[in-house]
Amino acid sequence: MTARIQKGKLAIAKELYDFIENEALPGSGLDSETYWKNFEQVVVDLSPKNKALLAKREDLQAKIDEWHRNNKFELEAYKAFLTEIGYLLPEVEDFKISTENVDEEIALLAGPQLVVPVRNARYCLNAANARWGSLYDALYGFDVIPEEDGAEKGKGYNPVRGEKVIAFAKNFLNENFPLANGSHADATQYTVEHNALVVTLKDGSTTTLAHQAQFVGYNGEAAVPTEIVFKNNGLHVIIEIDATSPIGQTDAAGVKDLVLEAAVTTIQDLEDSIAAVDAEEKVEGYRNWLGLMRGTLEESIEKNGKTVTRALNKDRTHKNLIGGVTSIHGRSLMLLRNVGHLMTNPAILVDGAEIYEGIMDALVTPLLSFADIKGENEIKNSRKGSMYIVKPKMHGPEEVAFAVELFERAEQVLGLPAKTLKIGIMDEERRTSVNLKNCIAQAKDRTIFINTGFMDRTGDEIHTFMEAGPFVRKGEVKGQIWFPAYENRNVMIGLQAGLRGKAQIGKGMWPKPDMLLDMYKTKTEHPEAGASCAWVPSPAGAVIHAIHYHQINVAKRQQELLATEALPLDDLLTPPLAKDTNWSEDEKTKELENNCQGILGYVVRWVDLGVGCSKVLDINNVGLMEDRATLRISSQHVANWLRHGIVTRAQVEEVMQRMAKIVDEQNANDPLYTPMSNDFENNIAFQAASDLIFKGGQQPSGYTEPLLHAARLKLKGYTGD
Repeated sequence: MTARIQKGKLAIAKELYDFIENEALPGSGLDSETYWKNFEQVVVDLSPKNKALLAKREDLQAKIDEWHRNNKFELEAYKAFLTEIGYLLPEVEDFKISTENVDEEIALLAGPQLVVPVRNARYCLNAANARWGSLYDALYGFDVIPEEDGAEKGKGYNPVRGEKVIAFAKNFLNENFPLANGSHADATQYTVEHNALVVTLKDGSTTTLAHQAQFVGYNGEAAVPTEIVFKNNGLHVIIEIDATSPIGQTDAAGVKDLVLEAAVTTIQDLEDSIAAVDAEEKVEGYRNWLGLMRGTLEESIEKNGKTVTRALNKDRTHKNLIGGVTSIHGRSLMLLRNVGHLMTNPAILVDGAEIYEGIMDALVTPLLSFADIKGENEIKNSRKGSMYIVKPKMHGPEEVAFAVELFERAEQVLGLPAKTLKIGIMDEERRTSVNLKNCIAQAKDRTIFINTGFMDRTGDEIHTFMEAGPFVRKGEVKGQIWFPAYENRNVMIGLQAGLRGKAQIGKGMWPKPDMLLDMYKTKTEHPEAGASCAWVPSPAGAVIHAIHYHQINVAKRQQELLATEALPLDDLLTPPLAKDTNWSEDEKTKELENNCQGILGYVVRWVDLGVGCSKVLDINNVGLMEDRATLRISSQHVANWLRHGIVTRAQVEEVMQRMAKIVDEQNANDPLYTPMSNDFENNIAFQAASDLIFKGGQQPSGYTEPLLHAARLKLKGYTGD
């Protein structure tokens, strides 16, 4: 039994109650009794609305399923049907968002965006501090520099590899901060004379930058600077100079590193990348966010036999060119992703029923942000007094309107100025995609973010068309007509709604954290598409991706796109159904193996260890960043093939058991890991993974959370109160 504190109708788990009372409320100026009374009133008022919205999802899906069972897909008839049932809505009149008090990292700067599980303090701090990162380290430690011709990483420093790193970095400077004459590779000295940069080359000549406005400051003495600060497309690059350092002493100009402004923003995540099924786990995430907002979060780790304490970085400063000092934000601007409208959580009960978790997040997380919203912290996040909440998995404009109402009520409960709470609208559900303009209109004075999320969006695509027919193989889904329309229309609708210069337009994650060369070669597509941010899996990935935002001026690209037409809605509405299902047995088996191995590799860590996002080995032993979104598409894909007889239950069961043994082998060196293959019938994680497939067609919108939460709660021994 969970120990609970009764406050009116609210039965609050003691862990959560104690956290709010002893850590969150002190210093807020709020009275405890009033807070809980108002909390209860919001829950009582809004829970029925939340429930009705979820019922509408189910009703619409039931009608769509019935239509597909009785009709062969034909676009015009399908559009008429969607309009008739209120799924496809008339488009609102043109408008521009009017969001105010938005920090420049969101409104104006284009750059990489990290997403990290807020339950993990070390990851939280690493991400927050990833605003600045070493280009030398990112290049040396990853595969952007190939390990060939003597350039292997090895155990110690490899000077051959180091030379290639430095050559790459100097070329980066030449391409983005060119000299009027010569090359940065030939520089022997950087000095500042009369507030201008002077570069001495190895032939004795001097030069300066071709675009002198890119030089914005320095540190140290003008004749012997320790840092040279450049700026391009809004992002800073710092040349660090120290001729006595191990690297600097090998460089003619004493350059020891290039530090890039990298993760401009970070989403600290309470949703897809964490497992938080009860008060204990929710409080871990809440506590870390409180520490981030107060600037007090610290984490001690053991490194090389020593204890290292990590904390939030201070702001950076440099001498500017008008005799003063300029301060630059030292940390990534942080957004917080709350959960969506679907899930409930046993952390709080109302009349014996679990509270909607999204309502709980909205009433708790702004309280945790008080110090930052009110500017009472020394290490600041927002300098505009705003809190940025990313709201996932909303279906259509009614659900966005409900989120806005929830935010309004939270502001009233907490005594915050109206519109303090800004909203990021994740375009990852089909009903939102086809009505995106209407969705943004519902939050036009709060919107600070829209994005595309391929995995969740594909999961919803499959579930929506579950009865229409079998889908193409998973790897071919992006090649179908709906996908470019989805990506393009998101950007174009956002730009037409006035997001340029006021809000972010984002793109999805690079899933292979160890394969940054491929990312470096391909992820230019995101800024080229007009996205002002795109997700990266690590601080090193942020540094490498930052290069793309020097190569591409996103604001200029967005202006160019405004002169073009969006891809048609008809493309977006055309499902990726297979035209030819004559796959060989080997092809079907390989598809099952790929999907089932990925499902098992993720689920076993989620259920057994409470790890919501991690690098999971795929069937080829390539580490992929996995979260619930990747799980959703894989489970729905197998469920779809089962539904249409492409594969049989017996085939899936055989593959699941065989893949479980492979996953067990891949995790054999983890002392915390519990093998699944010892007892398939009684292993909770294995049974949860199986249910995600065999019950996939019945899951609400194809979501994985209900089954995952139930399995982890069962593992933890929770049976309800």
